[in-house]
Amino acid sequence: MENLNFIQDYQEIFDIEIASLMLAKSKIGSNYRLASELIAHSNKVILSGIGKSGLIAKKIAATLSSYSISAVFLHPVEALHGDIGIIQQNDVVILVSKSGGTDEIVRLVPFIKSRNAKIISIITNPKSFLGANSDVVLEATIEREACPFGIAPTSSTTVALVIGDAIAISAAEISNITLQDFSRTHPLGTIGKTLTLQVKDVMHSNNSVPIIDETAFFKGAIIEISNKKLGCALIVNALGYLVGIITDGDVRRTLQKFDEIKNIRVSDIMNHNPITIKQDIYLDVALSIMENRESQINVLPVVDESNKPIGVLRLHDIILSGK
Repeated sequence: MENLNFIQDYQEIFDIEIASLMLAKSKIGSNYRLASELIAHSNKVILSGIGKSGLIAKKIAATLSSYSISAVFLHPVEALHGDIGIIQQNDVVILVSKSGGTDEIVRLVPFIKSRNAKIISIITNPKSFLGANSDVVLEATIEREACPFGIAPTSSTTVALVIGDAIAISAAEISNITLQDFSRTHPLGTIGKTLTLQVKDVMHSNNSVPIIDETAFFKGAIIEISNKKLGCALIVNALGYLVGIITDGDVRRTLQKFDEIKNIRVSDIMNHNPITIKQDIYLDVALSIMENRESQINVLPVVDESNKPIGVLRLHDIILSGK
């Protein structure tokens, strides 16, 4: 019973935060679209907040930057000691504040306005000073903080974060940010590499490709698979066109099924008409082909326009490319 109560405590916290998100969802209106358009057409976006709100502002800035929208975080205290110079005409300033009356944020407002920048506020109280002095108000009203004392920013920061995600994604769509644009901001991660590298960049080719004739015996396929160490053998006909594939799994299943393999030919056990891929396909597409199946494919034959094998792509190679 104690363990059940323990779980229920966690569920209650989730329920409180979800209720706050649903309340914020009910407040969505044309102001969201206006905020996203201001962001999309801005020179750059500056985000500011103090304390936990500042951390949320930093995350929103990072999200915008990942969509190739120029965004930076400005500390509200440092801003009034010279850093406000970063704000220029046609910039958009997003201020994150639970109350909308935080001293450090309130002090910024007249200086932002004097620099002809637009203000978007993410606040729980639209009637606050910040609400009254913003070009666009995004209401982050909450049911209550999930904190048992009702003090620590919990529900309020969750709602502010989701609002930031919503306007960032919408701004990226308005700016026509493409998947390739997104990949260029993630050059060292798996995301970027699978979206910028092509099959030809990581495939095994030339003499490393395990190829054997369809008239060969099964033993020959085993030798070819062992020698090339790619977990498969590509089967071709007399004209060199791909007609099948034998994988490590096929070898195991054949050895389990037959006691005598001497007279078995590769054409008897090969996978006819295997799934193939072209060398100019991006790795994210190749990964999708290999994973989004009932039975995952670990190797793909790479073929040219005439269906002659020119390489082998392994799932392992795609994974390594992202490291």
